[in-house]
Amino acid sequence: MKKNQILSAITFVVIVMILIAGCSSAKPRQTSVDATNSRGKMEPWEKGAAETGKYRNVFLEAGYSQEEIDAKLEKAYYDLFEGPDRVYFEVNDSMAYVSDIKNEDARTEGLSYGMMVAVQLDKKDVFDKLWRWTKENMQHQGGPRDAYFAWSVDPVTGKNNAEGSASDGELYFITDLLFASNRWGNDTGIDYHAEAKRILDAMYSKDGTMGIKNVFNTEHKMINFVPDESGYDWTDPSYHLPAFYEVWAEYANDGREDLYREYADTARAFLHRATHPVTALTPDYSEFSGEPHSRGKMGDAFRYDSWRVPMNIAMDYSWYAKDKEWQQDYARRFQNFLYSQGMDTYVDQYNIDGTTPDWILPAGGYQKLRHSLGLVSTAATASIMGTQEKSWEFVDAIWNAKLEPYPDDYFDPYFDGLMYLFSLMHLSGNYQIITPEMN
Repeated sequence: MKKNQILSAITFVVIVMILIAGCSSAKPRQTSVDATNSRGKMEPWEKGAAETGKYRNVFLEAGYSQEEIDAKLEKAYYDLFEGPDRVYFEVNDSMAYVSDIKNEDARTEGLSYGMMVAVQLDKKDVFDKLWRWTKENMQHQGGPRDAYFAWSVDPVTGKNNAEGSASDGELYFITDLLFASNRWGNDTGIDYHAEAKRILDAMYSKDGTMGIKNVFNTEHKMINFVPDESGYDWTDPSYHLPAFYEVWAEYANDGREDLYREYADTARAFLHRATHPVTALTPDYSEFSGEPHSRGKMGDAFRYDSWRVPMNIAMDYSWYAKDKEWQQDYARRFQNFLYSQGMDTYVDQYNIDGTTPDWILPAGGYQKLRHSLGLVSTAATASIMGTQEKSWEFVDAIWNAKLEPYPDDYFDPYFDGLMYLFSLMHLSGNYQIITPEMN
């Protein structure tokens, strides 16, 4: 072989090797090898709190003291609701809102999360202020959207940035109000149960006038993305909260108990379909079949909305444990994937097969991948279902995390912060089914 032919052959081999390496790097590293941990394998509880009345304190099991746990939860609440970087703002003596600071608006997501924090931690004054603001500034009074909520509002002017609903807002408000009814009764100034029932009844009274429909696609018996023609026929996996439907069946007392239990079972079956078989990642948007639903650059990848899925599944496990074998396997796959990416280096956006998306969804003026506190929080919450030694590492990760600006000064006390607080509540046993016995 001539010298130039040899050089060409060597060049060809090198190029092929580079291409192979590039293809390999695009694929997620998977490992089924468990990490060793002095605490041994995580042992999930086999029965839900609805049956036992008990909630797992994973932090205590991990070796942290109750004094430390209480202090960490108290500080997280202070930071979000009272401190200088809070997202909770009182308007006057009777109202308050939660703001997505980076987007300069108030959202049904944030208001309903704030109400959930308040009812879980027995802060009636905070809950009532948030509900009064929500009802006055977000809830439609009359017309085709009656009892539904405008999903985004300018908190300064009170003007709706959008008239339509994001279906998860209604879902949370109903559950918040039912819990408030159970915890505080209905004769202290707000009839919480009547407010919840009004939303539920409104959902089933929507007849398509001006395109406004039920929050649930009545054919598929699943929550839709938005309850109008633009989003009625597809969904968001992070909106599927089977535990909430079980609560409605128990406490709404509106004659739809069997339907709500069917919703719960259908949501669990949907989550089986929507999660990737290897990585367990879900797309932000999907068809009811579980297949990704793409809207241009949006929807078909695991991004900010999808962070909530592991937390939602963990809550269903903690409360009801009706799908425990699959949920344990889900947690194993999900934590294995993130672990394979590096406990300190896994990022916050992936294609559902674990590869890197071509386009990164911006947030707060930044368009970059980062190791986000919000995902660290929900990944830790999945340890409620954990069966591996490495599950302890996810618990330690959220314990050691801090709600503070990233090195590039990006800071999101709203979504990162609320996911962080929710995670601390779940892992300390302080995110519970609020029953009338707590009244």
